[in-house]
Amino acid sequence: MIVIAGKDSGKTGAVVRAFPKLAQVLVEGVNIKKKHQKPQGRGARKGQILERNFPIHVSNVMLIDPKSGKGTRVSISRKGGGRTRIARKSGIELAS
Repeated sequence: MIVIAGKDSGKTGAVVRAFPKLAQVLVEGVNIKKKHQKPQGRGARKGQILERNFPIHVSNVMLIDPKSGKGTRVSISRKGGGRTRIARKSGIELAS
């Protein structure tokens, strides 16, 4: 996926997880924020600052065209009772 809008515009990464009800996706290496973690227990876990990926809205990302390496829209083609995704820019079938 390539990010097309926001502070991480132009960055690429693989989708780690999807949240369909929220219309968001978690993209590897994109939308990294610092999360402060409080200490827990008696010396069991120290307090620290962690860098974590946070989800971004699906309208801010696009699939990458395998031919050009740029963002592309997707169309659905029905062949033999199944559905296949096709990149609009190049017409190449995308892997599921």
